Amino acid sequence: MSGKQIVALLFCLSGIGAMIAATASNEWKITSRASSVITATWITQGLWMNCAGNAMGAFHCRPHLTILKVEGYIQACRGLMIAAVCLGFFGSVFALVGMKCTKVGGSDQMKSKIACLAGLIFILCGLSALTGCSLYAHRITSEFFDPTYIAQKYELGAALFIGWAGASLCIIGGSIFCFSIAENNKTPRMGYAYNRAASMISTRTKAYNGSADPKTPQSPPKHFDKNAYV
Repeated sequence: MSGKQIVALLFCLSGIGAMIAATASNEWKITSRASSVITATWITQGLWMNCAGNAMGAFHCRPHLTILKVEGYIQACRGLMIAAVCLGFFGSVFALVGMKCTKVGGSDQMKSKIACLAGLIFILCGLSALTGCSLYAHRITSEFFDPTYIAQKYELGAALFIGWAGASLCIIGGSIFCFSIAENNKTPRMGYAYNRAASMISTRTKAYNGSADPKTPQSPPKHFDKNAYV
């Protein structure tokens, strides 16, 4: 049980790290070389800033100066990724409290409930990040394959794949947490019957029977008539 929980926690922590890296990355989408006339320069965009670079090594980034002018899907992805990171933080705290190898959290039954709650939080964390990355990727692909879209087209950046990987790790780790608790609850408990009286009777019977050696001649039972005490 503890081994499964440790593996699940490692999966979730790795997923949270990947989601943080994806949220802070500026490569959510990159200039498509297929539709670009000048291939020596490229543009990358993220949730927080836009960057441009060229083959000479020059690289410059400009942050989004205002939230109100940022497109709606970018704001939605920001909220989803921030929510995923926050859920991952709280899930890690609950997981550490509910794990069998820690000494906090109370009884085993209470720790199992806390660990199950941590697993659900990790699953929500992964789903939130998965939704944010998929929403951003859908916008990129819809613009790329739209023949009427004449502006600069982009391709999927590395941050999207990192975010998908992190979300998958969190979902897998949270599922392991939940299934490990379910398997623990289905395990039957061994019952032990307390037969003290029966054991004492059987012990006394064995002691009485053992004291009579079959090789020792048994004296016949004595019968007393009514004049024996006269």
